[in-house]
Amino acid sequence: MWDYTDEVMEHFKNPRNVGKMPDANGIGEVGSLACGDALTLYLKINPETEIIEKATFQTFGCASAIASSSILTEMLPGMTLSEAQKITNDDIVKQLGGLPAQKIHCSVMGQEALEAAIANYRGETVATEDSPVICTCFNVTEKKIREQIREHGLTTLEEVTDYTKAGGACGQCKEKIAKILADETGNKNTEATEGNEMDEQLTPFQRMKQISDFIEQAIAPALQADGGDIEVVDIKNNDVYVKFKGACSGCPNMFITLKVFVEKQLQDYISPELRVFEASRR
Repeated sequence: MWDYTDEVMEHFKNPRNVGKMPDANGIGEVGSLACGDALTLYLKINPETEIIEKATFQTFGCASAIASSSILTEMLPGMTLSEAQKITNDDIVKQLGGLPAQKIHCSVMGQEALEAAIANYRGETVATEDSPVICTCFNVTEKKIREQIREHGLTTLEEVTDYTKAGGACGQCKEKIAKILADETGNKNTEATEGNEMDEQLTPFQRMKQISDFIEQAIAPALQADGGDIEVVDIKNNDVYVKFKGACSGCPNMFITLKVFVEKQLQDYISPELRVFEASRR
């Protein structure tokens, strides 16, 4: 379970400025549901002064993604576009009082959505990356990895994963990332170590508690806000069986919630090997 600041939890449980903005004149879309995180940022910009009057968002992601998007929409109103362009992911993290290292990429996604929204307002197109994809799990290119290494002075595989998600799933791209790191830093001793695996030292009881606590503290509140709920029924090896309650029970989008929301968060936070099923379908 990640150690979140009070500010992160506040914005996760009570996100600000959520929803599509019909009269937005600047829209930025980044990420994809296939990768587990997707964000659309809407801006209402005064064309005479280029001052951002309003910002809203829609996101599908973890607590950090929601909090990063929410705080960004509070930072932007009143700023000129030139001021907004200077916002970095580090500014977003600072406003939240910090993020776990493994969730920094969520703030990067907010920065990228802002860049895309401003480009959209100006009638420009954010240049597509003519660069080979290194991490196929999260569609991360070599160009993006190199940019993050240079911008933030990254020196380890773990830091690259924190900022880009590359290498955070199957891990087959870690050797390629290590070579890029070595090339960028001049450190030829960078090794591709295994990571992002569930702690093998946990007892079955501790493992069950870790998963149950995460669902109770990080996932259930989001469902409860919409009149639903979720509870863990059983955990067998990497299979987690849950039961939906309230508005979530029988919802036509229940499978999407189960796989794209609940399962993706557990894989992102706890272990990529976890799979989530409805308890009635064992």
